[in-house]
Amino acid sequence: MEDDETVAVLVRCCLDRQCFVLNGHFGLLVDRWKSRRKPLPLRKPMEFEESGDPERHFQELVSLAKYGVEKGKVVAIGECGLDYDRLHFCPSEMQKKYFEKQFELAEAVKLPMFLHMRAAVEDFCDIFARNRNRVIAGVAHSFTGSAEDRDKLLLFNNLFIGVNGCSLKTMENLDVVKGIPVERMMIETDSPYCEIKNTHAGINFVKSVWPSKKKEKYDDECTVKGRNEPCFVRQVLEVVAGCKEIADVNQLSKTLYHNTCRVFFPHDLDSVADALLSSSRQCNIP
Repeated sequence: MEDDETVAVLVRCCLDRQCFVLNGHFGLLVDRWKSRRKPLPLRKPMEFEESGDPERHFQELVSLAKYGVEKGKVVAIGECGLDYDRLHFCPSEMQKKYFEKQFELAEAVKLPMFLHMRAAVEDFCDIFARNRNRVIAGVAHSFTGSAEDRDKLLLFNNLFIGVNGCSLKTMENLDVVKGIPVERMMIETDSPYCEIKNTHAGINFVKSVWPSKKKEKYDDECTVKGRNEPCFVRQVLEVVAGCKEIADVNQLSKTLYHNTCRVFFPHDLDSVADALLSSSRQCNIP
């Protein structure tokens, strides 16, 4: 865990929001090396209706995505999916209607999808099954579902499962994660949220810690107390390795890195790896 190679690999195997924070942005965690790749912002289902012309709104999204792809800034469509724990924000029927539409968007620009599924596995899988051939691949991030939910998602060979601190709260959660094949997994922090807390079952596997200070005493050499940070992806890796009883953490990180790059950076896997390793040495990462 101490060598530069492991750290560099960890940086790219994480799907994270810290680089492009807030309002539905997501991105691969490369902010420590000042990456300029940015994904397409989340467009909530309500925005289609509120636009007054859903089809025009859709075409504007297509144009925006294509422009981003041409500039090398957009790597996926997302975050989109179904969340039935938050129906007060958007009713389920509207969520389902525009979840289908978002597959059309992904197909139009030939991009993978960054997905969200909470308390909605049946409808999510029904819609994904109908549209699976329209999307290159996707990841259902921040997975907190049951073993049954996990197994349903794994039936789709172009769908990965993303794990963060919210996926590692209970012993039941750890058992679910243990059953996700590493070849179908990605890890993330979802910072500034979803940190691994001392009350979580996964904390017993955490080895890496960093000094922290309150935000009022901000220090570049410390994390912000009470806030999930990008570097904490290493803790997620440690918990995954621990609950799956994987001794070679370095190899696990490489597998997760490869999964992420296969989906979101298929054209520059080798060159990006070389660049990150070079950057990590220049930055003298511990």
